[in-house]
Amino acid sequence: MNQEHSILSKIHIEVNTKDGRRRLIDHVRPMGAIRTAVVHPCNVLSLSAALEAQGHGLIDPILIGPRGRIEAVAATAGLDLSGLRIEDTPHSHASASVGARLAACGDVQAIMKGSLHTDELMEAILPSAAGLRTKRRISHCYLMQIASYPRPFIITDAAINIAPTLLEKADIIRNAIDLAHAIGVKQPCVAILAAVETINIHMQATLDAAALCKMADRGQITGALLDGPLAFDNAVSPAAAAIKGINSPVAGKADILIAPDLESGNMLAKQLEFMGQAASAGVVLGAKVPIVLTSRADTRETRIASCAIAVLLAHHYRSTPP
Repeated sequence: MNQEHSILSKIHIEVNTKDGRRRLIDHVRPMGAIRTAVVHPCNVLSLSAALEAQGHGLIDPILIGPRGRIEAVAATAGLDLSGLRIEDTPHSHASASVGARLAACGDVQAIMKGSLHTDELMEAILPSAAGLRTKRRISHCYLMQIASYPRPFIITDAAINIAPTLLEKADIIRNAIDLAHAIGVKQPCVAILAAVETINIHMQATLDAAALCKMADRGQITGALLDGPLAFDNAVSPAAAAIKGINSPVAGKADILIAPDLESGNMLAKQLEFMGQAASAGVVLGAKVPIVLTSRADTRETRIASCAIAVLLAHHYRSTPP
């Protein structure tokens, strides 16, 4: 990101190399592994990623799921489960409930999604009775880097909130700002995206963007510079911003991209990842613990990077609880 003190600007998660991931891991490893509920790791990818994250010194995993299935996966893939705690559950719904309970009572400092559906995991976390909610709306952040952009950036929300209201967007922004602060960016630039960069009464995203910027002006959203509405091109391209005559401290150098809804955010993130070869990590904020929430199609590298970000957040939460 654009501040010299940014942790990630020093680490450089480089596209298509293992070196950037290694530097990220090397940075967070001295912070100490965090005890993590790995919920339903019942396929090779999710189980091996958890064990690799353990091997890198990032997490101390508690495996939650049907013991027989987990052990069968380990045997098939040649994975060693020696010394690992396994919470035996009958099915994925029970796995999610046990993971939420362990987090609520402080037995774990993070939750990691395994091979279950996102909806199953979040249904165990979202109810107030689960004890994991804060005053904030829960939201998902993709932390990404692509070769054609000079700094890592955050895309939100692409996984949790389908059609967020104005107040929900405010919390989505606050969560993203918290993530930026945790990785060392003291004043991130937040671009609130729409199809155009001018106010259009027929486009709710532009009205919400204007209101959110005024909320920041009045101190209702703090810790960042906000501007919007901004179209994607002038949010990330100084040339596009200049051509359109946009004079803004955010335009052309956004650290955080706020999507108007889940569909647009998800498509943007997936396009960058699968067609732009972006390196990515995914995490959920707004709960009492960070939640490593990756797609079932995500690579092991993405899962490891997501664990590293969860370590940063978990240690950040010790001094600044969510």
